[in-house]
Amino acid sequence: MSLPPEKASELKQIIHQQLVKMDVHGRIREVLAETIREELPPEHQQLSTEDLIKALRQRGIIDDVMKELKFVTDVNEKEGTSAPRPSTRFVDREPPALKKTNIDPTRRYLYLQVLGGKAFLEHLQEPEPLPGQICSTFTLCLHFRNQRFRSKPVPCACEPDFHDGFLLEVHKDSLGDGSKMVDATTMLSICDPVHMVLIKTDTFSETTLVASYFLEWRSVLAAENGITNVTVELLGVGTESKVSVGVLNIRLEVYPQLSKTLSPEITNTQFALERQKRAEKERLFLVYAKQWWREYLQIRPTHNDENGVNRPVCSYIRPLRAGRLLDTPRQAARFVSVLGYERAPVIGGGGGKQEQWCTLLAFLCRNKGDCEDHSNLLCSLLLGFGLEAFVCVGTKAKGVPHTWVMTCGTDGTITFWESLTGHRYIHRPVNPDDPPLVEQPKPLYPYRTIGCIFNHQKFLGNCQPSHAVEVCVFDLHDESKWKPMSGEAIKSVCPPGTTSSVPPFPPLCASTIDAAVASNEVELQLRILVSEHRKDLGLSTVWDDHLSYLLSPALAAYELERTTSISAGNEEFQDAVRRAVPDGHTFKGFPIHFVYRNARRAFATCLRSPFCEEIICCRGDQVRLAVRVRVFTYPESACAVWIMFACKYRSVL
Repeated sequence: MSLPPEKASELKQIIHQQLVKMDVHGRIREVLAETIREELPPEHQQLSTEDLIKALRQRGIIDDVMKELKFVTDVNEKEGTSAPRPSTRFVDREPPALKKTNIDPTRRYLYLQVLGGKAFLEHLQEPEPLPGQICSTFTLCLHFRNQRFRSKPVPCACEPDFHDGFLLEVHKDSLGDGSKMVDATTMLSICDPVHMVLIKTDTFSETTLVASYFLEWRSVLAAENGITNVTVELLGVGTESKVSVGVLNIRLEVYPQLSKTLSPEITNTQFALERQKRAEKERLFLVYAKQWWREYLQIRPTHNDENGVNRPVCSYIRPLRAGRLLDTPRQAARFVSVLGYERAPVIGGGGGKQEQWCTLLAFLCRNKGDCEDHSNLLCSLLLGFGLEAFVCVGTKAKGVPHTWVMTCGTDGTITFWESLTGHRYIHRPVNPDDPPLVEQPKPLYPYRTIGCIFNHQKFLGNCQPSHAVEVCVFDLHDESKWKPMSGEAIKSVCPPGTTSSVPPFPPLCASTIDAAVASNEVELQLRILVSEHRKDLGLSTVWDDHLSYLLSPALAAYELERTTSISAGNEEFQDAVRRAVPDGHTFKGFPIHFVYRNARRAFATCLRSPFCEEIICCRGDQVRLAVRVRVFTYPESACAVWIMFACKYRSVL
């Protein structure tokens, strides 16, 4: 592209003024003197253009100049458009500032760099996203020895532009060794892989699990200079677990450098021994499980994960402590219930249920999963709170397979926890031998049959005459009612030891959502949608801000009741509404609950309710509308979104 001479002269003048304003010439002279004085030997005092450019880049001067020049463009664009832009758009003008990381010089680190992807053929025909355009994105999530990381979202493409680095601390778990810098031999004994999960987020913020991969990083211990490049082929999940979805280029580096590297023969021998030991343990367990299973053909002691790997069900459970993120078991149940529910996809015409249980990291990164994923997480959290918890495998109405969680109190009380809703039910068994005149308790829970229960240490099969939940007796020590699997067999394949093929559990992450900001954003979008909807109907819209504010206590009370099963604050809310609604006027309100923050999707759902539509499309004299949104945040950026629409109008009749 060529410019007229007068335009080129004007552009040069603008650039010159910007350079003078930032005193770039003075800063270049300082860098030049510093580089010659500190970085070049006395016999080589000639500095090339490339050396100067490199020094300027290292000190961030070139980036500062480019940012200032692009800032002018941003201002002009903002003046030309008045509509606010969603924060989810990609703008490739100004990269985010990198955060500095404190590095402990007494610790050993593994620096993992993702240097782009290729062969994501599903996105072969996808066009290059334009600046500011909303598009589907890839996000890479990592977990290594209680450390979690997440890459920047990149647009989906055949060759996605991943360029992220992650600093993983390598430490020994043994007491007294945690503060020592590990050497190559010690690092070789740490067999925890780097668990990588690839998530796709579409333009409607819906997430999909693309791939789950366990990276064996210890090959870097035998690499020259402690640096190696690895090509990782990612496979699909579920029924596509044998199909390639793409390739990632990864660079591994040990920092500080190892004083002595290992030979490839040593590392390969270690890997072979570990594989042999794992395989033998799993073989012995499967032999025992098959023998045990012959008596219970409907009970499966193993299930496939997202990669199609067959794992003992007990390995999906482990006591999980949430630190300061969750305070009570009931709050943990509420957190699990607001994670999205999605049945595993079924390929083909069969109506059966797809047998796929996700590892915890894949479930958390995707933020949604099947009932088994919810039950496994809830059981792990309840175990972390010190309760005796089990996952129950059985059916609901019409024989639909289902899982839920059970806790056993010290007084013998059996409590069922529904992981998808957070509801709790006390189990009072029916005695089928009682006379007909004896009043029997009526079960409130939706469960019909139960085949087995398990946690991280036990697996028990129901061998009572009837598998109906209402008549089940949960005396777990009575082997005539509950047949146990060998605890030693379970421990051999589900240990916290170093040779287990079971992936370690990741810690929970705090929410990154600002509840107040998110509430305001959704509420503002809903107001716009309601006004546009009423305008299409030929109706004007007048908002009552005071009435909207008065709806807040009701939303807080609804969430408190969902979390604690305690209703509070209803009297104050009713009194405030009575004072705000004049005599002769009618008040109507409609609360609704979601686990997502997509305002347009929520509004479409609300309109399907005749009660809500009646409020939104209210006609009459002195009609005033109100809407209030309250976002309650939980770990892993899960959220409970409460919305209440209301109106008041003068009654004609």
